Amino acid sequence: MEIPSLLLARAQFLVSFSFLALFMAVALALAWLLLFFKIRARVTGQAGWTAAYRFWVRIFALSFVLALGAALPVLVQMGSLWGGVMDRIGNVAGPLVGYGVLSVFVLKSCFLGVMLFGQRRVSDAAHTLAVFMVAIGQLVAVGWLVALHSWMQTPDGAALIEGRYQVYDWPAVVFNPSFGWSMALTVLGALLAAAFLIMGVIALQTLRRPPGDGERNAFKAAAVVAAFAALLQAPAALGLAELVAVHQPAKAAAVAGYWHTGAQPELALVGWPDAETQTNLYSWTVHSGSRLLGRTAQGEFVGLDRFAGMQPPVALVFWSARVAVLLGLAMLGAACLTLLLGWRRHLDPSALPAWWLRTLIGMTFAGGIAAVAGWWVSLVGLLPYTVNRTVTQSEVLSSASHTSLGYGLLAYVLLYLALGLAFVGMLLHAARYGVVPVRKAIGGAA
Repeated sequence: MEIPSLLLARAQFLVSFSFLALFMAVALALAWLLLFFKIRARVTGQAGWTAAYRFWVRIFALSFVLALGAALPVLVQMGSLWGGVMDRIGNVAGPLVGYGVLSVFVLKSCFLGVMLFGQRRVSDAAHTLAVFMVAIGQLVAVGWLVALHSWMQTPDGAALIEGRYQVYDWPAVVFNPSFGWSMALTVLGALLAAAFLIMGVIALQTLRRPPGDGERNAFKAAAVVAAFAALLQAPAALGLAELVAVHQPAKAAAVAGYWHTGAQPELALVGWPDAETQTNLYSWTVHSGSRLLGRTAQGEFVGLDRFAGMQPPVALVFWSARVAVLLGLAMLGAACLTLLLGWRRHLDPSALPAWWLRTLIGMTFAGGIAAVAGWWVSLVGLLPYTVNRTVTQSEVLSSASHTSLGYGLLAYVLLYLALGLAFVGMLLHAARYGVVPVRKAIGGAA
């Protein structure tokens, strides 16, 4: 059976974007957590905060490099896989992508070097300022990406004239209807990804040896951040879901597993959406979800049957949403239970039971997986469109052979798998051996 070129191109882009989204989230949140560690070290003078900074700045540097490297294939694939996309939305996408690249370039050339290598060469205040600017740069760079992606979901501020979008209101383009909720979920998902990464690594260290002040401080900060981020994620997700119901009713119906317009609104908690029979097999439903579904002009709930031939891949959207929700609930429960178990001992990880430390180790990448699943809902739910309701992917698909697309997909999967395993290996090595002191060339202390 020959796989269609469009499906191979979608899979290749989704794989590349998923790898970018994972390390982009980790790098974004770690930048701000490192700033917190740095400020706490300056304010309190405690060596433990400095130790926490010194350990996690190395993980940030690795995540930043992987995110930067993963961004290049995504940019290349925008031209190689979707050759016609810039012709249609270049007036919108070109400046936004350019601003994002410029933000990363300024971040890397001006402040990242000082942050990573200048701690002993500049004053502590100057180094703290560099860490702050790197955190701001990370947020701004991600913001441009979210602005472009959210505009493609809810286009505003530009009009489609003779097959090409022309901008008439740049603030409306950037701050389109879904930008706020999308940015909030991106930041909260990033915080959860970094917080559970920190807790998982420190839990592993605690099972091997008594934790030091740096591990205790980092664990405490991560546990508090995880609890607050998990709590705030629920209202942010609900706000975005209600907006999706208005602007993208097909995606909303796919997430809910709602097939037939006008039927009693039901939310399929679990099941397997079958596009052929337009039913959910083995489903467990509840009479709810009316806020998450679009409505017709007559007030009827909009089902997937209204989008015959233009439905997104329902099963993938359906299960990506549930993976994100289930992991979100699991992380909320884990963060709250961690606070409960460790509160009397000031969240010292050594005070936690061994079984719970092992649980946290198992959830090390829960936040990252949830963040990627959330991007899948957004990306796959937009299909078959590139820009919601106007430009389809089949219109902008480049001409490429099945063979080249298939080998390209395989190559990217193997590359990202190797890089992911290398990251895990280096993370385990750092967790086991910690930070090796680096002494000054002339009689200086570490």
